Amino acid sequence: MKLIVGLGNYGEKYARTYHNLGFIALDEVANSLGVTVKKYAHKALCADFSVGGEKVILAKPQTYMNLSGESVREIVEYYKIPIEDILVIYDDHDLNKGAVRIRKEGSAGTHNGMKNIIANLGRSDFKRIRIGFKGDDNIPLIDFVLSAIKKEDYEIFDTAVKTVTAAVNDFIKGVPFDNIMQKYNTKK
Repeated sequence: MKLIVGLGNYGEKYARTYHNLGFIALDEVANSLGVTVKKYAHKALCADFSVGGEKVILAKPQTYMNLSGESVREIVEYYKIPIEDILVIYDDHDLNKGAVRIRKEGSAGTHNGMKNIIANLGRSDFKRIRIGFKGDDNIPLIDFVLSAIKKEDYEIFDTAVKTVTAAVNDFIKGVPFDNIMQKYNTKK
């Protein structure tokens, strides 16, 4: 069983913000697979389906970003999902706009949603995909992450989301993660 989690904040006012890049990417993944992330369970909107006989869960925690780990923990515990089958997609202010970084494990950095997931799981050795959105350092980070993605940047983020979608689809198909990292990590 595989769990793919996209991080973001629920509600229309956050829909096209930088902090919702994980939600945006997960919706594109769902679209590519012909499923809809709409069933409420474990404090998340979910879609569950099978690919090649293996169950897959797509989840968008509805706890607000900083408490995302509560939802992830509930899903992991309920389904007894092994750590190697968890993949989290989220925004990263430390990466250049549109950059995609895929890793097997790591720290949370400055990302409070990831800090909460690590605290709730008690470990950090799960896979993750980060989408960069480095912006104006003159704007406080909390204000910038919750601001709307600029229209002139839509194409950059659409390209990043397509890269993430292809990487997630390979993960679901069982492509070795080292191959996914080598193929999809971008050099922006």
